[in-house]
Amino acid sequence: MEFVHYGAREIFGGMTVNVNTLLITWLVMAIVFAIVMLATRNLQMIPGGAQNVLEAVIDFLTDLMDKNMGKEGRFMAPFIITLFLFLLVSNELGMVPGLASPTNDINTTLGMAVMVVLSVHILGCRQKGFFHHMSHFVKPHPLFLPINIIEEVSKPMTLAFRLFGNILAGEILLVVLGVLVPFVIPTAWLAFSFVVGILQALIFSILSMSYLSNAFKSGH
Repeated sequence: MEFVHYGAREIFGGMTVNVNTLLITWLVMAIVFAIVMLATRNLQMIPGGAQNVLEAVIDFLTDLMDKNMGKEGRFMAPFIITLFLFLLVSNELGMVPGLASPTNDINTTLGMAVMVVLSVHILGCRQKGFFHHMSHFVKPHPLFLPINIIEEVSKPMTLAFRLFGNILAGEILLVVLGVLVPFVIPTAWLAFSFVVGILQALIFSILSMSYLSNAFKSGH
C-alpha cells in the first residue's frame, strides 16, 4: 500500500487522513508540554508568574472535580487537567493567522468524546464491578434498555458536535468578517473568540467530569 497525496489529505488503505489536523495537533501537544515545563522548571513555595497561573488553573479544576466527582475521583486530575489544557490551546490556535484549530475537525472532537465515554465504562467496571456498572442500562426497568443505549451513544456525539460547531463557526465568521469589514469588527470578534475558546474548553471538561462521576457514584 502507498500514500496518495490529495491536497491536505493522504489516503492510506482506503482511509483519508487530514494531515493538517494531525500536524497542528502535534503542535498543540508541544505547546502544552512547553507551558507545563516552563511553569514547573523552577518551583517556588510562593508561586509567581507562569507557576502562579498554572497553579490557579489546577486549583480551579480540582475544585470542580471535587464537586462533580467527589474526593475519590481525585486520581483523574492528570487526565482532566491535560484535557483542559489541550482543548484550551487547540481552541485558541485558530486565531493565529495561517493556522486552524484541531477542534474545528469533527474527527478530533469525536475522538476525544469517545475517549471520555469509554473511560467512564472502563473506570466504572473497575470501581463497581462489570455487572454492577452495566446494570444501569436496565434501570429503572429492563424495557428502558433501548432508551439507555441511545442516551449513551448520544453522549459522545453531543459532546463532540458542541465543541466542533462552536469552534468551526467562530473561525469561519472571523474569515468572513475579515473580508467584509476589516480591522475593527474582526478585532472585536477575535476577543470574543478568545473568550469562547476558554468557555468551550471549560464546558467540555465539566461535562467530562459529570460523565466520569458515573464511574464512582452508585446512582445513575
